[in-house]
Amino acid sequence: MKKEFVVKSIDAAPDGAPYVVVSLSSIKDLKEGVGAPQSPFGGPKVMGFSNMNDMMKDLNKMLSGAGGFGMQSGITQLKLEMHEYKEMGLSVGDKVFLELTKEETLGV
Repeated sequence: MKKEFVVKSIDAAPDGAPYVVVSLSSIKDLKEGVGAPQSPFGGPKVMGFSNMNDMMKDLNKMLSGAGGFGMQSGITQLKLEMHEYKEMGLSVGDKVFLELTKEETLGV
């Protein structure tokens, strides 16, 4: 299976390790407008609370409603080592192909 993507963002490793996280958006999603930038928390919301329990309930609703902290739908992320990233010369907006193949095993 071969899919076409566009590089949406390239971020440094969150832990400072020598790798980068490349976020890819499907060409199909971009054409349909699904890949529009969105906050990981959904739309802007103002949450009022009067005590700590209400605040925690609202916070849990907000995080679970967005699919978890930092989760974005329609995004494929790859972790590349620095030398792989430099060899490929990737930039935001580049068109890339991702190919998945299943290993064929004979016998058991």
